[in-house]
Amino acid sequence: MNTLKEKLASGETAFGFWGMLPASFGAEMAAGAGYDYVSLDQQHGLIGVGDAVPFFQAVRAGGATPVSRVERNDPTVIGRALDFGAQAVIVPLVNNAQEAAEAVAACRYPPRGKRSYGPVRAGEIFGSADPEDLDSGVLCFVMIETGEGLDNVDEIAATPGIDGIYIGPADLALGLGLAPALEVSDDKHAAAIDKIRLACEENGIIPAIHTESGAQSKKHAEAGFRMITVTSDYGLIRDGAPAMLSEARGD
Repeated sequence: MNTLKEKLASGETAFGFWGMLPASFGAEMAAGAGYDYVSLDQQHGLIGVGDAVPFFQAVRAGGATPVSRVERNDPTVIGRALDFGAQAVIVPLVNNAQEAAEAVAACRYPPRGKRSYGPVRAGEIFGSADPEDLDSGVLCFVMIETGEGLDNVDEIAATPGIDGIYIGPADLALGLGLAPALEVSDDKHAAAIDKIRLACEENGIIPAIHTESGAQSKKHAEAGFRMITVTSDYGLIRDGAPAMLSEARGD
């Protein structure tokens, strides 16, 4: 059972937590706090391959859906994350429909895709090793982070098998020639994000976005985003630790 998939299918908005630090207990705590999903950042996070299974186990124990932002659009990398227990993958730097189709193929077994068969842990999670059951339980999101991807957003969003597009606002800003930022304040940045969201809505897939605060998340939810990462373990420590120290010192 994929509770994230069920929630999105019901029309509700899903809120998630981003894991970048090697602490499975932190992942379990985030899941237990009520987040719908907890994502392991295997692209930029500090969590190694050996920590992935304990991380996913902790997320499930806490009651959330385990997600992985994989390192790259590679069938071996994507298949390994799914075999380890991720029930959704977020594939970075997808720039055109062909790359989107490759991401989908890596998530599905033949004849629907090219995923290599070996669901050692995935079969235990889904309670079935049947390829059709495993295919139906996995969500595939692609990221648009560049000007090229933005130009091709309509074709990417129309790719069969894509469940949604996940926006990384900082990389998207860089791709537009702007300073990297999760806070959307520049008109050009805002227009690009709206363009992606509308392409998702027109193609019946999920618009998703990365943020670093509850306030940002609320704004994007009100705009129509359906899957929203609220914060990260790294962000909470980076922002919270100095703020509490400052308060303690009376600064």
